[in-house]
Amino acid sequence: MTAAAIAARGIEKSFKTGKVKTPVLKGIDLNIAQGEIALVMGPSGSGKSTLLAAISGLLKPDGGEVTALGEDIWGLKKTKIDKFRLEHCGFIFQGFNLFGALNARQQVETVLKYAGFKKEEIGGIAETALGEVGLTKLLRKRPDELSGGEKQRVAIARALAKNPKLIFADEPTSALDGENGANVMGLLRRSAKSHGASVLCVTHDVRLAAYADRIITIEDGRILSQNADPSSFKGIH
Repeated sequence: MTAAAIAARGIEKSFKTGKVKTPVLKGIDLNIAQGEIALVMGPSGSGKSTLLAAISGLLKPDGGEVTALGEDIWGLKKTKIDKFRLEHCGFIFQGFNLFGALNARQQVETVLKYAGFKKEEIGGIAETALGEVGLTKLLRKRPDELSGGEKQRVAIARALAKNPKLIFADEPTSALDGENGANVMGLLRRSAKSHGASVLCVTHDVRLAAYADRIITIEDGRILSQNADPSSFKGIH
């Protein structure tokens, strides 16, 4: 691990409900190195998912700045942010975010197409990515024909197929059993160590600590620790 792939400084974010303004992120500073797997862990409502969204270009913070791969993310126009995410980022969401009318192979092919991969390569890359998450026999199945765990694995294949430099995962193993969860984290680790991707993962699953380089703990919108040792981590209480 060398240079920072992501550097966040002074990140603040509040949400309003009627006239009530609730601060969710309270001046967070965070670096993620190239090739690093960092887990963000904390109680429900601590700001984990909001932090991931602010750092990944999905949700503009009220204050602070984010530099990713040398780009000032929130200094870019929206179209440039969208282009940056498409070219460099892979996203794994707890809610899958699959297209109802597309089968598993088409879900992955669509992302590869928009990312600019050659037409003749797309089919093979999609099949390989789906095979790596154990879905070779389900290429033609649409989301309504898949279980929750299978849908999650399609979403993971879609995120990793284009070999992104930045991977953002929000509870990536929430719909998976222990074996499939371990397989997915193995793929994320390979992306980091073999391809130099930086992985920022929000999770409640303490089993994932074994795959991390570093654990970041957050509570009440503030980072408590950025250097928890994964080998001795017992979770958030």
